Amino acid sequence: MTTTIAPHYLLDSLSNSSALRFLPFPLLVFSRVRHLLPSAGNSHHLLRPVANLLQHHCSHLRIGVQLHALSLSLGLSLHPVVLPRLVTLYLAHPSLLPSASSLAAESTCALPYNVLISSCLRHGLPRLALAAYQEMARNAVLPDVFTYPSVLRACAEARDLVLGRAVHLHAEGNGMDGHLFFQNALVSMYAKCGDLAAARRVFDGMFQRDVVSWNSMISGYAAAGDWAEAVELFRRMRDEGAEVNSVTWNTIAGGYIQMRDHKAAVGLIREMVSGGAEVDYVTLVIGLNACSRVGWLKLGKEIHGLAMRMCCDQVESVSNALITMYARCKNMECARMLFRMLECPGVVTWNTMISSFALSDEAEEASRIFREMVCRGVKPNYVTVVTYLALCARVANLQHGQELHSHIVKHGFKGYCLLWNSLIDMYSKSGKLLVAQNVFDTMDDRDMISYTSMIAGYGMQGKGRVALQLFEQMIDSGIKPDHISMVTILSACSHSGLVLEGEELFDKMVSSYGIKPRMEHYSCMIDLYARAGLLEKAEEMLDHTPFPPTSTMWAALVGACHDRGNINIGERAARRLLEMRTENAGHYVLIANMYAAAGCWDELAIVRKLMRDLGVTKAPGLAWADLGNGFTPFLVGDRSNPLAPEIYEVLDELSEQMRNINNCSNLDTLEEHNA
Repeated sequence: MTTTIAPHYLLDSLSNSSALRFLPFPLLVFSRVRHLLPSAGNSHHLLRPVANLLQHHCSHLRIGVQLHALSLSLGLSLHPVVLPRLVTLYLAHPSLLPSASSLAAESTCALPYNVLISSCLRHGLPRLALAAYQEMARNAVLPDVFTYPSVLRACAEARDLVLGRAVHLHAEGNGMDGHLFFQNALVSMYAKCGDLAAARRVFDGMFQRDVVSWNSMISGYAAAGDWAEAVELFRRMRDEGAEVNSVTWNTIAGGYIQMRDHKAAVGLIREMVSGGAEVDYVTLVIGLNACSRVGWLKLGKEIHGLAMRMCCDQVESVSNALITMYARCKNMECARMLFRMLECPGVVTWNTMISSFALSDEAEEASRIFREMVCRGVKPNYVTVVTYLALCARVANLQHGQELHSHIVKHGFKGYCLLWNSLIDMYSKSGKLLVAQNVFDTMDDRDMISYTSMIAGYGMQGKGRVALQLFEQMIDSGIKPDHISMVTILSACSHSGLVLEGEELFDKMVSSYGIKPRMEHYSCMIDLYARAGLLEKAEEMLDHTPFPPTSTMWAALVGACHDRGNINIGERAARRLLEMRTENAGHYVLIANMYAAAGCWDELAIVRKLMRDLGVTKAPGLAWADLGNGFTPFLVGDRSNPLAPEIYEVLDELSEQMRNINNCSNLDTLEEHNA
């Protein structure tokens, strides 16, 4: 007697055993059901448990291979439900990608290929995804609505515009041009491949757009640096009432920062926060960056509070942005507190803290953080060293700079040209030109910054001839000067009184180097003429510059007239300088000194009254003294400093040494320290 098993009983058994992830029984039941009830092979109730079983075991290769073998023995491996799951099984193990490709090639439908293409994209293999699509075409398997968007994405990631255009034509021939997902993928592909005109044509021709459509087009303009068009499209998007998500907001806010319109970025972030828009950690970082640029501490604190409510304040990028924001807003106490609250700061966070102290020229604090970083086992990278070296150069902290030099040599930063350029800059600004030259000579590869740093060092020391030789050496090595290197060499000529050489270089800027002179180049030439006593030439150039002269230019002429005793030109320059209502107290002091030296007491009284009316006061000078345990900052004339006795003892010794070697003709300024 033959026992008949009802199909519904088998289906229930299949579902139960699949849910329990019992391996062989579900496939045996699946085969039995297909023989008893052929139509059940397409049953939704049958396909789901089998698919679930394969999905549950796809990450276990040994079990997965057994499943594959069992499906082969039962003749199920080519089943339209089983085959895609088998492809997924092998794709879970990247080394078995060829096996997955072979399985997909046995299919006559698009689904296994779609799985293969999507997996290749997830693993960052766009070329293999495109190869799978081309295999699909060779096997005459018709792509579906899910195939084309993935293939277009692969074209975008591979920057294969030629194949992307071919896919576009093929898809339109198959009637895909009306599908939103396909059109979005087209816009993104053309934009990422740099064909913004084609992307815009597709975008403008869309009957329906969603937030992905707008974001793809806006991101395309952003990637190309066309921020004006991106912002204009964003405005149109909002005017049309389209949905704006965090990607859109972040792109435009970041664009404003790229355009250096930090106030617009801050305004946009404020609108997001107050309007309840979707905010993510990228938004927080952009907002904090914008606040730090404009010194908007109040909004920065609001974003800080929002980050805490979102539990994002411990995310490294957010915490780094918070530290930078507080440092730029002159609130180092909060920056320190945030840093100390971090359990295990990474190298980027340590760099952020060092940069924060560098912003306020706190060399000793930066040094302490650097040493603590090394002691805690965090390896400094080249960004750490460059940041710290720049600070050492700015405050002429030779001791710490030399320590960094040893660190660079010891830890094998040989190939980092930027580091060696920073070393040259540090030694040059510290007056150690021979050491700077030695670093320069040992460099395997020199760039324009290397030469410019050396030229600047020799220029500051009044060695203009050597600076000119280096400039010619740079030209001979095939390095074309830019506007910065031209400022540097013109300044070197100015400090060395090389008028003819400076004029020749200024004339060659356009004719030989293709550089249109900027304001700073004219400023160098005016300073060159003024220092050389060619006051008429300096005044003539000031009157005929293609730019409105700055207060610094007029001040240079006033100072030169004071030194040369030319009250006529000096008075004209002083009048122009006073008309600018400059807030630089030093400029008024220059004018006052000129009038005092010429005995023009009435004019001197007018200048002093103007300073009082404008509320201009001369800020005390800030300097550093090396007392043997690092550099200590002090204000000129400040006796309240706890280290004042030691500081003024050092100053007295320096004054005496300068007298002995007759290196300074006028020590009145130094004597003021002792008053």
